[in-house]
Amino acid sequence: MDFSIQLSADYPDKEYGGDKVYRDMLDQAILADQSGFDAVSITEHHLINCLMMPAPLQFAVKIAAHTKRIKIMTSVVVLPLHDMRVYAGEVVVADIFTEGRLLLGVGRGAFKYEMERLGVPMDETRARFDESLNVLQALLAEEEVSWDGEYYQFDPLTIMPRPIRPGGPPIVMAVMNPEGIYHCTQRGFHIQTTPLAGGHQMLVNQVCAFKEAKQDMGQKGRDLTLSLSRVAFLASTEAEKQERIREAYAYYSRFDNVYTGPGLVDAGMIRPLPRTQSMEDLAESLLICTREEMIDKLAPYAELGIDRVILSPNFGSDPERTHDALQAFSEDVMPLFTHPARIAV
Repeated sequence: MDFSIQLSADYPDKEYGGDKVYRDMLDQAILADQSGFDAVSITEHHLINCLMMPAPLQFAVKIAAHTKRIKIMTSVVVLPLHDMRVYAGEVVVADIFTEGRLLLGVGRGAFKYEMERLGVPMDETRARFDESLNVLQALLAEEEVSWDGEYYQFDPLTIMPRPIRPGGPPIVMAVMNPEGIYHCTQRGFHIQTTPLAGGHQMLVNQVCAFKEAKQDMGQKGRDLTLSLSRVAFLASTEAEKQERIREAYAYYSRFDNVYTGPGLVDAGMIRPLPRTQSMEDLAESLLICTREEMIDKLAPYAELGIDRVILSPNFGSDPERTHDALQAFSEDVMPLFTHPARIAV
């Protein structure tokens, strides 16, 4: 089982500065490259200070210039916000500049505030995403493409430069529903998922859907992978663990506002709102724990056959503490799972 770091930019204080936020993210990417992580992932969000990254492909190129081997995943790019005729070319250029290390994670968009202020009604995101994905794949795979659909109509054109890999970089589909996981896997996509508050049985159902699809595909599905995204932080003490849980709870008071709540944003800053979930219940659903607890919580993922766990440690903690926690994870936890012979140590 491999591990990735989600470089999710949290920006609770404007005085800190966006330049420092992205410097912290780049430092984590360099650490990941040097410490044996398989990948880093970059989200896409606009107009808000939570998961703040309006230019993931640009940042992917920056990361590639400062690292040597690590994969760089967009997790995820919101396709309905882009014109695929322009975006396909940007993807090709980013794949060239990252020297073939790009993994293109895609999704439909989840924050109503963000989507609708950029002119995409939430009730259209599914249809727009489906057509955008089909257009993108065609533009990357075929030399000349014309289209006559609901959202795209254009005469024959060719994306230049042409992809350095047939069909462009591998596509990773963000999907939670087990049925959706099955069908996306059948289409040849890698999968990124999370159970959120769905619990272990939800995760089992997600994994089973992925494995069933791969089995039905035979050799064609052999190299497809399943990534699991989890908020995680390796605490050195019980006291630090409780402090990190409190920070995560404050983070979710803002995250919930734009994910499932009313979307109250003041000059780019998401307003924290009271939560109905208790801090104790939230802690149960996250991987914020000390070393032995972390090993116990990760072991079922390895047993299920998950290929990659994406750790999301950026929820308002001090950057130096986060850096130290990631270093400790790479030394004290990760080897038990990246080297299966040592998993019982």
